Amino acid sequence: MRPTRWRRSTYVAVGAAVLLLVVLVVAAAALVANRQSGEQIAVPALPAPATADPGVVPVSDSADMPTRTGLADALRVVAADPNLGKFTGRITDALTGEQLWAQGADVPMQPASTNKVLTAAAALLTLERDARLTTRVVSTSPGVVVLVGGGDQTLSAARRGEQTWYRDAARISDLADQVRRSGTDVKSVQVDISAYSGPTMAPGWDPLDIDGGDIAPMEAVMLDAGRTQPVSVESRRSRTPALDAGRALAAALRVDPEKVTVLPPGRATVTGTEIASVQSAPLMERLRQMMHSSDNVMAESIGREVAEALGRPRSFAGAADAVLQSLRDAGIDTTGARLFDNSGLSVDDRLTAETLDEIVQAAAGEDTPKLRPLVDLLAIAGGSGTMSNRYHDTEPGKAALGYLRAKTGSLTATNTLAGIVTDRSGRVLTFALMSNDAGPTGRTSLDAFAATLRSCGCR
Repeated sequence: MRPTRWRRSTYVAVGAAVLLLVVLVVAAAALVANRQSGEQIAVPALPAPATADPGVVPVSDSADMPTRTGLADALRVVAADPNLGKFTGRITDALTGEQLWAQGADVPMQPASTNKVLTAAAALLTLERDARLTTRVVSTSPGVVVLVGGGDQTLSAARRGEQTWYRDAARISDLADQVRRSGTDVKSVQVDISAYSGPTMAPGWDPLDIDGGDIAPMEAVMLDAGRTQPVSVESRRSRTPALDAGRALAAALRVDPEKVTVLPPGRATVTGTEIASVQSAPLMERLRQMMHSSDNVMAESIGREVAEALGRPRSFAGAADAVLQSLRDAGIDTTGARLFDNSGLSVDDRLTAETLDEIVQAAAGEDTPKLRPLVDLLAIAGGSGTMSNRYHDTEPGKAALGYLRAKTGSLTATNTLAGIVTDRSGRVLTFALMSNDAGPTGRTSLDAFAATLRSCGCR
């Protein structure tokens, strides 16, 4: 996207409109004067209406496929960049599924956030597109209500009319209104987080990432995915997200927030009379937010939805197992995969480029239609999500703007990409690229490698 160009176009359009208006006013004045004098003058005809020229056109199935030799020759220099560190990858023709280039594609590597490709694919394979998560309030005894978490991390305490981090987020204020309408005289609020089991932090997570804003302890209910400043990109996360949600409900009901308690984990879900409920946005909207923003909390929540659908515990281990099982059932080779979470934040996660590319290949192909929406969930180079500020600075990178879509991954000394690109002849390729132990320019080196797929002749 190029804001300067768009602003310039706007000024030109406004200027043209003003000029046209002046012409019409002068012509009208002349016409009136003519009628009064009995003379006739010609009035300029209006210009033809503008028409839009669609920018999205289908690719041709007959475009030439790169040769293996041509692709290897084009990639030799960028693949040798020492800043890539330990580098593996695979490139495949989207139409035929033929592998065109590979380097260590079967070696397990740290995937970072490309792990979310697996989470999104598993969700598309197992869940309904319009699936929603429900947060309830249950009256258990006189004066006592329980906020029952259902896994919706997008719930917000924002007031009506205030912006929330997540689109179409459910609100605490709606729950409070329903509670009041029920006639319940609330004296105390409790929080039930039993929908999730196991530890709240995954192996390989750094607790400092909570203050850094990358993650929150995974509990079955939180506000704005645990953000303490709901609409700030730099917000740190809460260490007590479920308690915060309970306190927000208590405050909305004018109950002392300091008296809110979280029920002990591991106990059965509370029973009682449901007096309020709200629902999250549909799955597809949540997947879009997860992928484009690389949202770790959302990924862990969606992974637990997959676990529930497959009868696994809604825990880190249960969700990781369920995601891999759903992929294996779809014919994806997960050999070498070792997952401890669903976001890729764990430094102990391992995946192969072969597994990642197989998933993207299945989404781009025709044999697994359930995975087709995954293509739309990939961010566009230079245009959206975590790819919006990339590929602008170099000539090889600029060639890929708008033609490359991918899920990014970044951890310390780790950079990964998995996605699709339309090459110069119009052929669509899928790819998975994984760089561990990278140098100081590792990310830009990886982008340069991917951009070469767009710009090279490779024939």
